[in-house]
Amino acid sequence: MINSPLMTVMVEAVRKAARGLKRDFGEVENLQVSRKGPGNFVSAADKRAEAVLREALMKARPGYSLVMEEGGAIEGPDKTHTWHVDPLDGTTNFLHGIPHFCISVGLEREGHIVAGVIYDPIKDELFIAERGKGAFLNNRRLRVSGRSDLADALVAYGSPYLGRGNHPRLLKELGTVMAVTGGVRRHGSAALDLAYVACGRVDLYWERDLQTWDLAAGLILVREAGGFASSADGGPDALAARSVACGNEGLHRDLIALLRRANQ
Repeated sequence: MINSPLMTVMVEAVRKAARGLKRDFGEVENLQVSRKGPGNFVSAADKRAEAVLREALMKARPGYSLVMEEGGAIEGPDKTHTWHVDPLDGTTNFLHGIPHFCISVGLEREGHIVAGVIYDPIKDELFIAERGKGAFLNNRRLRVSGRSDLADALVAYGSPYLGRGNHPRLLKELGTVMAVTGGVRRHGSAALDLAYVACGRVDLYWERDLQTWDLAAGLILVREAGGFASSADGGPDALAARSVACGNEGLHRDLIALLRRANQ
């Protein structure tokens, strides 16, 4: 594991926020059968978790800026450090009582992601990475999958929400990828998809129309686990492009070629 002061701050923050999310998730099932459904309740749970994260991170590093899914941007006096915070990635899963969601916190320093934590509170899986120190799941060092053949590869992808993104483009890309790979999965959490590439559970992942808080923590996890992560178009800066394609070196190269072919 990584025992740096920075990682201690991040892990303590996500674990604190997770306690409330686990409690709130336990209530969601009871609300599924109500006429109004759990929508407002889940929105409030999201905001409560973000408030806990904001307070913990600002207390530990008071000068850092924050970019948050719910609360937007808070600019701190330290212009070189920015937290990218998603208090509940996988909101739709949470809303429907599906136990696949996480908290994601990444730290950007002078334009580079230097640390990331993704915590799945239901499975109690803590994914952490710090620049130059590797990536870990709980106490186990992570490496991306070693597969080399697309026909054997399991591929995760994300689709845009109704009214957002380019659905026709996704359908072309999906058709191209499905035709030559071992299988595709749509899990509903960008951060966990990145974490699953880092630990070798899936071989490849791509998605467009993301936000920085979806990507920040997962990008450094993949890279510290020996993987390659670019924008979905193959550019070097996934965070700026708000899209991602990742996997091991060879399969990542193959995936970029497939996506380009689909968009010709």
